[in-house]
Amino acid sequence: MSATKREEVSSHLRYIRLDLREMYQMLIKDDLLPDLNEAKEVHAQLDALLNLLSDKELKKIKSQSENF
Repeated sequence: MSATKREEVSSHLRYIRLDLREMYQMLIKDDLLPDLNEAKEVHAQLDALLNLLSDKELKKIKSQSENF
């Protein structure tokens, strides 16, 4: 994985971790459910991370299939 891709993944994970930590604290400390929009944002961030990682996997699979 290239350095830029690694930095992007790291950045995505950092933001997701912070958002999930805030949601967890709301649940545990305040006994409140997180706002639906906050949950949707985290879901969108996870989708973006999956797409970022999936692009690399698709390229790897395509290059392997071309070798045959």
